[in-house]
Amino acid sequence: MGFFEALRDFSLLTWLREERQSRRLILIIVFIALLLDNMLLTVVVPIIPSYLYSVDDSVPEVVTPPTSSASPSGTFRAIVSLYDNSTRLTNLSPRDSARGVTPIPTLTPAVTSNASDCPKADQQLLNENVKVGLLFASKATVQLITNPFIGPLTNRIGYQIPMFAGFCIMFLSTLMFAFSASYALLFLARSLQGVGSSCSSVAGMGMLASVYTDDEERGNAIGIALGGLAMGVLVGPPFGSVMYEFVGKTAPFLVLAVLAVLDGGETPPPPSYRLLLPTSQKGTPLMTLMKDPYILIAAGSICFANMAIAMLEPALPIWMMETMCARKWQLGVAFLPASISYLIGTNIFAVLANRIGRWLCSLIGMLLVGVSIICVSYVNSTHSHQLRTVSMVDSSMMPIMGYLVDLRHVSVYGSVYAIADVAFCLGFAFGPSAGGAVARSIGFPWLMTIIGVVDILFAPLCYFLRSPPANEEKMVRHHILVFPL
Repeated sequence: MGFFEALRDFSLLTWLREERQSRRLILIIVFIALLLDNMLLTVVVPIIPSYLYSVDDSVPEVVTPPTSSASPSGTFRAIVSLYDNSTRLTNLSPRDSARGVTPIPTLTPAVTSNASDCPKADQQLLNENVKVGLLFASKATVQLITNPFIGPLTNRIGYQIPMFAGFCIMFLSTLMFAFSASYALLFLARSLQGVGSSCSSVAGMGMLASVYTDDEERGNAIGIALGGLAMGVLVGPPFGSVMYEFVGKTAPFLVLAVLAVLDGGETPPPPSYRLLLPTSQKGTPLMTLMKDPYILIAAGSICFANMAIAMLEPALPIWMMETMCARKWQLGVAFLPASISYLIGTNIFAVLANRIGRWLCSLIGMLLVGVSIICVSYVNSTHSHQLRTVSMVDSSMMPIMGYLVDLRHVSVYGSVYAIADVAFCLGFAFGPSAGGAVARSIGFPWLMTIIGVVDILFAPLCYFLRSPPANEEKMVRHHILVFPL
């Protein structure tokens, strides 16, 4: 009898019930939430350009009778076949054309591609830049609109309900991605993801800032949570491209839908969120935070550093198709080196920034991002893209946002992390939408050069975050607590 009582006391449910009160489980939930959100964000990067290109190419074309001046083979068909790794050439010889014989299309075995066969002048491929850019930007645009409402909402009702709602919305969005076959439905799915991402990102970061009150512990916890973001960025493109190449478009999204259900089920019920209920303190108004110059500098660093990555997402796969004749799986694997550097960087620089100063870590990161993003356009193979150091900026600036609120405002974090997420979304909204159009008009190398120069010019502003002044009222309150009368 005593054995069964002991077994009940140490059962899995008891362990889960105890763990739900701990900060460790909250960190795990936020880690997986950011992992899921960013896997869904990046898994579409190699899939959507290829999928939309194949959908547009499948539209029936008007066939005109052959003439003596016509070229002996379909050049455009050869371009498509090299990209899809299957040749669809119409075998028409000049002798048959002279006789007026109607050719019978035959499939020819795929041939080895070379640089001259790539679709350098294909207008359809160039037009994909704009469509893909707008589709990618829709998520960040919707998230940008939603964030100002989610931040104050978490200050009122706590973090649990928005967090759970974010999982539910992302589950719906993932299913829509899996089964959508038109551009309009894919656009709707991407936009819906922005609402779910806003809920989970703002609530998750505010949750961590609330339970990790020590500045150093908070920095380390946010660094670990950003590891989930990095893991999503790391796994997403190669996972999506490999699954799309060998299994199909639906498979990667169904896997992510299952992950959303599992993590949503781990979200603790409201009674266990004693630390996460609405605070009795009234948070600083959103507009007041947005007028703080130090918060604006931190937000600007997040925005411009991530804008460089966002501009690569729609432009790089299409540029690889155009200049390298890359296969589907290579479109995602090309992002792998940069993603690995981000994953390593979030764990290293979260600790290193506490020693050398977060402002210095961000300044160096912005300079390196600018230089490396300029170098991207000068490589000519799918395995030589420069490693990017956005992790130095993100892992430093996210804790700084919480520190600035503690130092200069009321220690309620929903609104300030809504601003951080707005900055992130501005980069991912403006980057793909403008990047696709700019790449079409002036070319991919000039696009990378422009955003690289912007990052380099913004970097010196991080120096002002070296020792930001505290709010006078908070200084007086701290002085009274330390030296009571």
